[in-house]
Amino acid sequence: MSNPLPPPPPPSTHHHQHQPLNIITPATTSATTMTSAPNREYRKGNWTIQETLTLITAKRLDDERRAKPSTSSPSKPGELRWKWIENYCWDHGCFRSQNQCNDKWDNLLRDYKKVRQYQSSHSQSQSSHPFLSYWSMERHQRKLHNLPTNMSPEVFEALNDVLQRKLNTQQQPHLHQPSFSQSPEQLPLKTDQNPPEVDAPVTVSEESDSSETESSENLDSKTKRKKVRKIGSSIMRSASVLAQTLKSCEENKEKRHQQVMELEHRRLQIEETRNEVNRKGITDLVAAMTNLSGAIQSLIANH
Repeated sequence: MSNPLPPPPPPSTHHHQHQPLNIITPATTSATTMTSAPNREYRKGNWTIQETLTLITAKRLDDERRAKPSTSSPSKPGELRWKWIENYCWDHGCFRSQNQCNDKWDNLLRDYKKVRQYQSSHSQSQSSHPFLSYWSMERHQRKLHNLPTNMSPEVFEALNDVLQRKLNTQQQPHLHQPSFSQSPEQLPLKTDQNPPEVDAPVTVSEESDSSETESSENLDSKTKRKKVRKIGSSIMRSASVLAQTLKSCEENKEKRHQQVMELEHRRLQIEETRNEVNRKGITDLVAAMTNLSGAIQSLIANH
């Protein structure tokens, strides 16, 4: 009887050793790490202040990260940007998805611009009315002014810091790196034209839409103010016309009352005159009858 066959040799680990070779460069390493995150259960509902501050910090760090020169070129920078922010938030206790972070950031920019516009427009105006700051308003007062009701000072200052950093970062290339398509005679003109644009934060990618949104909001607010002024003037004119109409109605009513009283007075006078004529006629008739009777009696007595 033959000896049993020896067991087959163990499978070679050659393939397992080559699996990590899919990760080649640092760029693909970050992309693979971000896309291979385990299934996460994201938190829903309202954002807390701590979550909002974490998102703002992540956005600031991502802006600084993307502003640094890099030799790698990710294939999908937009997707990696918000995925990177999601991972940062997740590592710091903010369990939100990249879509939630993106939507929340857009809402924060919109609320920030409304508060900043309200504060700056009223601080520059020379109205005699006392200015009520946004931070001194109650919730219902903010709602009446079409302002966000839950913007906290911490969130506002953090957003202001991020946007100012981005403004300074985006101004440097424009001021120190002129375009090659320009002639040397045009370069001083370009550098002179850039500084006046410091009034608003310089925008890239998603913030270009936010600047257009801000300009449209400014136009909408001006249009609303014009409409309010027109409506107010129309109301004043209508109130004036109504007051004049009521006044003329009262005057006409008083005139009609006086005319009625005069007619009644004349009617009474006519009635008294007629009664007086009747009384006088009866008196004359009685006197005539008396005279006639006396004449008859004297005539009889003579005969």
